[in-house]
Amino acid sequence: MNAIRTRLEHDLKATMARLGPLGRAVARLPGAAEDNTAFADEVDTIQADASREIGLASRERLVERVHRLSTALERLKAGEYGLCVECAEQIAAARLRAVPEVPTCVRCQDQLERYGPRPERERAYSSLATSA
Repeated sequence: MNAIRTRLEHDLKATMARLGPLGRAVARLPGAAEDNTAFADEVDTIQADASREIGLASRERLVERVHRLSTALERLKAGEYGLCVECAEQIAAARLRAVPEVPTCVRCQDQLERYGPRPERERAYSSLATSA
């Protein structure tokens, strides 16, 4: 368990380190809305917008990973790490080695990707979103 905690903490720190500079770089991209400089040429604006969108998407993925890693550390502390949050079965060790923050087993992940959350889980997710 100590090795798992160490890896999760290391991955969390590394992801946080990547997140910081990326957020600042996205904010500094030229061609912001209402830019009246010479840079605001139509093609340049399109390229800047595309770069900004890619940066924002990358930032969003990193924020999601930080959340998953933090949740995995909380589950480790609670003694629930390695158990699928959907079916409570053990998650395969190979899956946890590949993606240590994964919260679901392969079968449940496949079901989520095909059909979305189960109705009872969907209600729980939506109540969490409205209470936040």
